Order: sequence, then C-alpha cells, then structure tokens
Amino acid sequence: MHAYLAASRYIDHDHPDVAAQARALAVGAASKAELIARCFTFVRDEIRHSSDYRLNPVTCRASEALRHRTGYCYAKSHLLAALLRANAVPTGLCYQRLSVGDAGAPYCLHGLNAVWLDDHGWYRIDARGNKPGVDAQFTPPVERLAFPIREPQERDLPEIWAEPLPSVVAVLTSQPDYAAVLRNLPDVPLIGVGLA
Repeated sequence: MHAYLAASRYIDHDHPDVAAQARALAVGAASKAELIARCFTFVRDEIRHSSDYRLNPVTCRASEALRHRTGYCYAKSHLLAALLRANAVPTGLCYQRLSVGDAGAPYCLHGLNAVWLDDHGWYRIDARGNKPGVDAQFTPPVERLAFPIREPQERDLPEIWAEPLPSVVAVLTSQPDYAAVLRNLPDVPLIGVGLA
C-alpha cells in the first residue's frame, strides 16, 4: 500500500497548503469513514470543475487545484488522493472511458479515485462535482459515481493507479486554458475492440 500513501509531483500532499487542508478536514472526525466523506465532499463541492464553470488556470497538481479552487476531474482526483493520503488513507486513481457527447465518438478518459476501506477493499468515489444529471455520493459499500457506462465503447477501466496516467498529465500541462483542454481530452484505445 506504500505507493497509495506516497507524496509525489502531482499528488503533493507534502505541500504545506495541502497538508494544512488535510489536517483541518480531519479535526473532529469520529471515524475513518467520516474523514473520507469530509475529504470527498470538500473536493466535490468546494473545488469547481473547470469546464462546468469555465475557469482557468488549468491545474494538475493537487496543490494547484486547492490554491485556485478549480480543476478538471483529473486534478480534482489528484487533490482528493493527496488529502486522503495525508491522512494515512490509501488512495489511488481510476479512469473511465466515456463518450464526450451523449453517445458515440469521440471518447475521453474521466478521472476518479479508489480508496481502501478496511471492511470493503477498494471502493471508487467520484468528486468531479455534481450538477443536473450527476449525483455522485460516498455511500459504501454501494458506489454512486458521476457517470454510468452506457455503450460498448465506454468502459470502467479496472486499474488502480498510484500516479496519474502520462496522457492525462500531458494534456493538463500543455494546454493553455480550460477550453483547450476540452478540445484535447485524453483517451485510450480499447484493446481488441473492433477486431474480427
């Protein structure tokens, strides 16, 4: 579990601001579940989704998302991982492959988290931010994610990563504003799809 507790370049829970926010969220928490719920709710509700609110700058590091109070789902997942890891809760990064529109191509990755719960194992949580049609919650053992899988080209990718995917970092660190990120959302090919 060490990798899922570590501080790193993008999950920088050793940053003073992130560490301070993690401590503040832990004050008075009566249980590990309450602590996780507090961190989840903070990121979901207090860090605004860049595209939903048309906000700049583009953030990638957890500390950037916290400082600017905005981020795409990817940066928000980095911040949630950082806050939980700072509180000794093993946390990883997960991805879904979803249609960018209502159905069909193009597709993109959507970033979320998996947290280790002693009673349940890995449990996915999605702090991208709620809006009409999106109602993500922390309700273990039942997962309440932002987006369902609706068609064959969409996927719940099974991996739990300790670090962000390079393709995600590349987009977030190379695009000048939220609109450019929206035009260049990362994707991954599905192995074996479309083969006869």
